[in-house]
Amino acid sequence: MPRSTLTATQAVRAGAVLPTAAAGDATNGHALQNDGRVVLIVDNTGASSRDITFHTVRTIDGLTAPTRVESIPAGETQVFGPFPAADYGDTLTLDVASAELTLQAIRI
Repeated sequence: MPRSTLTATQAVRAGAVLPTAAAGDATNGHALQNDGRVVLIVDNTGASSRDITFHTVRTIDGLTAPTRVESIPAGETQVFGPFPAADYGDTLTLDVASAELTLQAIRI
């Protein structure tokens, strides 16, 4: 199946309503358009620490592009980004360990 698509809400000086949080898709992962100005708000609604994995697109010396894994403690909300397009691609792809991670995307 294709990755679940997230849409970023544009931040504006006059204020913008946060988008509705999307439940993490632990089976298919997520993708969103990335121009290097994307920020993700990730809330762990569960009782255990959960991981989120960000995929990079850059390879160096023929080595496979690495992933960046971050652990979010139970009940905590964290903000990630921005994600430079040269490193993370025009489409940011990410995986979550559980549907207990909810996601909101903002474009700054």
